[in-house]
Amino acid sequence: MFSLVKDLGVQVALKQEALPFVIAFLVAEFFYKFHSFTLECLAFLVTWFLLSYVQSLLFRPRGQPNPSA
Repeated sequence: MFSLVKDLGVQVALKQEALPFVIAFLVAEFFYKFHSFTLECLAFLVTWFLLSYVQSLLFRPRGQPNPSA
């Protein structure tokens, strides 16, 4: 996270990661009941990663070529 903020800046990092973070947080809060902080934290981080990945596939910044083309 530090590297992301350092490389992109706070505003850009928040703009890119805010939505996936909030959705992952809500999913973890309402659905992950493993009775283990470690497992719930790991599940939250994996969920955040996957949501961020999906967002990056769906919403590419303008000017970036499509890698599948």
